[in-house]
Amino acid sequence: MTDFVILYENVAWLPPFRDAFASAGINHAEWFLGEDAIDMKSPPPASVFYSRMSASHLARGNHHAPAAAGAIFDWLALHGRPVVNGKAALRLELSKWAQHAALASAGIATPKTVLAVGAAQIEAAASKLGQAPFILKPNRGGKGLGVRLVQDIDDLRAEQASLSTEASADDLWLLQEYCPSPDGSLTRLEFIGGKLHYAVRVNAGGSFELCPAEACAIDGAPPMFAIAKDYDQALAAHLTRFLEAANVQIAGVEYLTTADGRAVVYDINTNTNYNPDAEAAAGVASGPDTVTRYLENLAADARRIAA
Repeated sequence: MTDFVILYENVAWLPPFRDAFASAGINHAEWFLGEDAIDMKSPPPASVFYSRMSASHLARGNHHAPAAAGAIFDWLALHGRPVVNGKAALRLELSKWAQHAALASAGIATPKTVLAVGAAQIEAAASKLGQAPFILKPNRGGKGLGVRLVQDIDDLRAEQASLSTEASADDLWLLQEYCPSPDGSLTRLEFIGGKLHYAVRVNAGGSFELCPAEACAIDGAPPMFAIAKDYDQALAAHLTRFLEAANVQIAGVEYLTTADGRAVVYDINTNTNYNPDAEAAAGVASGPDTVTRYLENLAADARRIAA
């Protein structure tokens, strides 16, 4: 029996997990989202399925990946197979608007946000937001792709021509209150199996592209990530409850603390990656190793139920 199956659309992010599985002696399979033929009546393997579907799929030309993931989830549900980060996580991964609505409904602070339906409506949305500078981002991005700081309406108009031709999954755009932290840093809380694994302090240096994976590293760049002991514990507890209610098992949630002391959550990453240098420097258990143990326990539970 295959212990678990990884559903993925970016092979470059798999090596740390492959290494963790191999070290633990785990028998796993990998399914690429976007190339398959499925017989609905034919049962899938009796395994635990872990989805690593990413919002940045368009950057790699994987246009069919979200629909493929959704179809596979339906098939797995039909046959009673357990899924980690299934349909509920997919919805949050693919829509920042959905993220903010879910967070707001749980009483978690987010930046003031206005939605533009179509790039042509961005200037009208900026008027509704009523403040500058502001953050402009695609509803579905991933890795910070397409996110920009807009200084004023003239700056926005200068960007408008490129926005109308920029690749967008759904042509929905979020305009958000710009609320930087005093030192320019942000905090990412990593949850695995519904529990906080650790907090990471990210010194972004003004960049919005914050992928922590080794595959995203830039040679010669200073370290951006460090494991942090000082984080908002009350917010972490609130997010633990939020993710459980949202049926999301593995996620990295990013927040910043504003100059007036507000903890503001602005992004949920359900296809989370981990920074091995930061983990090694802090002497903490690696994310992939902890994910492996979590999946291994789920697979053992599934075997007991099947027996």
